[in-house]
Amino acid sequence: MEQHQRLDDNEHLAVLGYTGSFDRSMSLWSNFALGFTYLSPLVGVYSLFAVALATGGPPSIFWLLIVGGGQLLVALVFGEVVSQFPIHGGIYPWTRRLWGRRYAWMAAWIYIWAMIVTITAVAQFGSGFLGSIFGVEVSRGSTLLLTLVLLFVALALNFTGTRTLATAARIGLVAELTGVIALGLYLLIFDRKHPFSTFFDSMGVEGNGSYAAAFMGAALAGLFLFYGFEACGDVAEEVNNPARRIPLAMVMTILVGGVSALLSFGGYVLAAPDLQKIVAGQDPDPIPAILESALGPIGAKVFLVVAIMAFMSCVLSLQAAASRLVFSFARDGMLPGHAWLAKVSPKSKVPTHALIVACLIPVLISVLIFFGSEQLLTQVTSFAVLGIYVAFQSVVLAALRQRLRGWKPAGPFSLGSFGIVVNVAALAYGLFALYLLAKPTSTGDFFTDWTVLIGFAVVAGVGLIYLFAARPDGKSHAPSGDALEVAEKLRSASH
Repeated sequence: MEQHQRLDDNEHLAVLGYTGSFDRSMSLWSNFALGFTYLSPLVGVYSLFAVALATGGPPSIFWLLIVGGGQLLVALVFGEVVSQFPIHGGIYPWTRRLWGRRYAWMAAWIYIWAMIVTITAVAQFGSGFLGSIFGVEVSRGSTLLLTLVLLFVALALNFTGTRTLATAARIGLVAELTGVIALGLYLLIFDRKHPFSTFFDSMGVEGNGSYAAAFMGAALAGLFLFYGFEACGDVAEEVNNPARRIPLAMVMTILVGGVSALLSFGGYVLAAPDLQKIVAGQDPDPIPAILESALGPIGAKVFLVVAIMAFMSCVLSLQAAASRLVFSFARDGMLPGHAWLAKVSPKSKVPTHALIVACLIPVLISVLIFFGSEQLLTQVTSFAVLGIYVAFQSVVLAALRQRLRGWKPAGPFSLGSFGIVVNVAALAYGLFALYLLAKPTSTGDFFTDWTVLIGFAVVAGVGLIYLFAARPDGKSHAPSGDALEVAEKLRSASH
């Protein structure tokens, strides 16, 4: 791929039909930090640690390896796509250039809703830690109140501008690394109360049934953790040498995030003073107790502050990302109320109206969770992850379709002849993940069991009705379905 060294960033953009209008100030490490704080192993492990252990017991840690491996395949496919198309917006422009406008519209519509629901889930899970700092007893009322505090504080910070967001991302990265790797190693080395063989002991979670079913039920622990790496590509036009650096940042996000999550999850399991109680589902918020046992009351409080910083950074970043996606969609006339949603504050240079939407819809969902069943948060989280995975697989499927038509990715990051094999494997993994996420539960209550699929059907159904009634795809004149032609142009331009 030597010839690609001759194309600089603006020449590459010109072939794609754009002119460089952003400051390329983001380095490889900044781009990695962005993906890492989105992926947020600290938030992922904290959020679903109790649920994973109560569902699948200590062996649920193996989902981190299974999902990490599968998502690495997806990241490699994304790497080839972004290397050819290093442009702002990620999944929306990638699917547009690989397939077409309608296909891209549906992928982005589902992705927007999944991100908004993810904001809700992260804020809900973070409320428990906020409560622990202030000694507030966990109840449905206190969870709702503290969730709203997290959402509105993030909104206020986002209103002040991009500089605040960048600072929060850096603080979040430091908090993540301290809170995940340092603490995980400390617990494993100095405070281990159980043998490593514990990870092969189901501790009776299967009851009288098969353990395989219990293990499959714990898949969400891994599936909720390994996304966020796609965010590295959302800011492609602000990265120096993005065609080479963004694929690397994506792979680094998965690898560093995976190792961090394994250390963290493993440390908590082996340092838990009463592991049986957590596995029995009698302790819905066990991590503060594990920390107090290992670090003492003052150490545990300090660590909870670090955790809240990571949660706040994650909510802030997700809110900002969702608002940018809503804004870019609205700017193309693609959404109802697009003129209002596309407004940018002249003072802070952020899309304030889109930010309000990215805050208020999670507020409404939080109120629904407050009035709903105990399982609703897990179902809401499952819906969010299902939507994200559908959006991811829309890129993987579109890339495979183009390969079968003869597309050879023309960016400097290339898997060569292994590209098709990795692409097929990524799609197979994705279909397996979608099955696990969409599979109805078996509580006996129809609405509870089918919430995830009902929610997905409503979002997709409303999207399809709007797409065919309002024809938003006809309002965009951006290039689409041209992956083969662009690859040829890039190769010609580099000679």
